[in-house]
Amino acid sequence: MKDMPQLGMGTFRLEGEVARESVSKALEVGFRHIDTAQIYGNEAQVGDAIKTSGLNRNELFVTTKVWHESLGEGHFIPSVHESLEKLKLEYVDLLLIHWPYPGSDVTLESYLGSLAKAKEQGLTRHIGVSNFTIDLLNHAEEMLGKGEVYTNQIEIHPFMQNKKVVEACKEKGVKATAYMPFAVGKVMKDETLLRIAQNHNATPAQVVLAWMEKRHIYAIPSSTSKEHLAENLAYGGVQLSEEELALVDGLDNGERIVNPDFAPSWD
Repeated sequence: MKDMPQLGMGTFRLEGEVARESVSKALEVGFRHIDTAQIYGNEAQVGDAIKTSGLNRNELFVTTKVWHESLGEGHFIPSVHESLEKLKLEYVDLLLIHWPYPGSDVTLESYLGSLAKAKEQGLTRHIGVSNFTIDLLNHAEEMLGKGEVYTNQIEIHPFMQNKKVVEACKEKGVKATAYMPFAVGKVMKDETLLRIAQNHNATPAQVVLAWMEKRHIYAIPSSTSKEHLAENLAYGGVQLSEEELALVDGLDNGERIVNPDFAPSWD
């Protein structure tokens, strides 16, 4: 079973032809993890790009996420079948709960049970969560069993390092995956990151990805430019010193970008 690559391509906010082209470019330059979600409305385009790439299914790691409206018992599994149909795949490598359910009419137990069922039925290889707090993560581990939660996908970037949650993930053997790793472009303008990037003849984005790998954080940046996709993938050439890593650590100011009204009470 293929492990999740350190770097994946996120497809949030990519629609229609742009989504299809961007995923095609990502696969061409060497990305092997593509991350989508039911709510993104681009699973079909992601599926098209995968199909026309000519790559073997076992070379790829594909993630999708179940949206709120499908968390109820009667909707969950059918929604996953629908996702697979759009993606033109027999299974995904990773299926996530996109957000903890905000209401009280669907219990955590119920939808985590459905998530486990999706895995039992072979619809996904791994299961995990997204936007889960430490408390919710504890509950998920209790219900699903130790080692079953593959990842917790959360907002992480230099300005919002979510250290408590990342620490809790590490303790549980759950991979922490960063969405919005570039803080919607803010990292490109940060003086500290620009300075470190200059030292390495690299981009601030590459510096952030190199820092994340050192901190054992997986990342799924999004880009529509082939050049940027290739640059992101080449971040491995950037070897940061302990001093530089500490400088990036020091940028944390708790600046959260994603905070919808249905979000849980963050740690």
